[in-house]
Amino acid sequence: MNTLARIFAAAVTMATTLGVLAGSPSTAPGTDPWLRPAEVPAPPDNVPNPDRVHLGKVLFFEPRLSGSGFLSCASCHNPAMGWSDGLPTGFGHDFKRLGRATPTILNTVYQPLLMWDGRKPNLEEQALGPIEAVGEMNLPLDELPKRLGAINGYLALFEKAYPGEGITKQTVGKALASFERTIVSTTSPFDRWRKGDQRAVNESVKRGFELFQNKAACAKCHQGFNFTDNGFHNIGVRSLGDTEDEGRFAHRKIKVLKGAFKTPTLRDVELTAPYMHNGIYRTLEEVIDHYDRGGDTKTNLSPNMQALNLTTQEKQDLVAFMKSLTGDPMRVVLPQLPY
Repeated sequence: MNTLARIFAAAVTMATTLGVLAGSPSTAPGTDPWLRPAEVPAPPDNVPNPDRVHLGKVLFFEPRLSGSGFLSCASCHNPAMGWSDGLPTGFGHDFKRLGRATPTILNTVYQPLLMWDGRKPNLEEQALGPIEAVGEMNLPLDELPKRLGAINGYLALFEKAYPGEGITKQTVGKALASFERTIVSTTSPFDRWRKGDQRAVNESVKRGFELFQNKAACAKCHQGFNFTDNGFHNIGVRSLGDTEDEGRFAHRKIKVLKGAFKTPTLRDVELTAPYMHNGIYRTLEEVIDHYDRGGDTKTNLSPNMQALNLTTQEKQDLVAFMKSLTGDPMRVVLPQLPY
């Protein structure tokens, strides 16, 4: 079993650590575990094609998928803000503040479990979750076919994308998932360096990557090309309210998962502040400081969390490395919505 396969298997079994391959940059694309594979996975019954991706893109920007007719998927997952929203925690129906930060949807196609607490097993189901959630978009899924069917132009779009299947909540989920499978990380300075361009990054970045794998121990959880083990860990983030968020424990009653949240990707992390599941940190420097002191809330803390005793220069190098993961801008042209 290769390294990436082990990473995905570990996520399913809730393992907390895996071995990480290190070494000098490779000149052969596809052989380096830190580089994105060329193949984008998809289920057999929903292989993306141009018609499905186009329909999904239209639906992604469609505010009439919400009960108020005001919110779309893009309201929280803004392509200009790293496919997040730039807020400590998201907002939903009637502008009510949500309890968790809006995660980026970049590279979600490679993740076996979705949402901060992993309650959705695939993109098709995840895409529908916020639509029907009362606190988010607040539109009962049973109303989807009627609402979209009443909009001139959608019937033809669905027929082209999913011939004979009609407008259903299932085809809405499948179309949105098809579009989201196109939202993948692009080439970053780090990638160019791993492919052999020694001038793509500076010495601070190179030192930061070495720290990332060793002294700072970041790679215990942030592994592979997507810089995540797809697992769930309690890293000692302090609560901002009176109620503790149980995280993954709410869905799997295993003690180690209490207060544990999914390891986020570090791809384009420079663009996705604020950080942590509750948006407590506004800068990468604050994130590094959190790990350096070994977290704040020690109850049920992951054994991976240990004080690091980093120097000022080492902290700067780690931040430089993480910023080197920012890819080339993805060009997004807004679609014309049917009327």
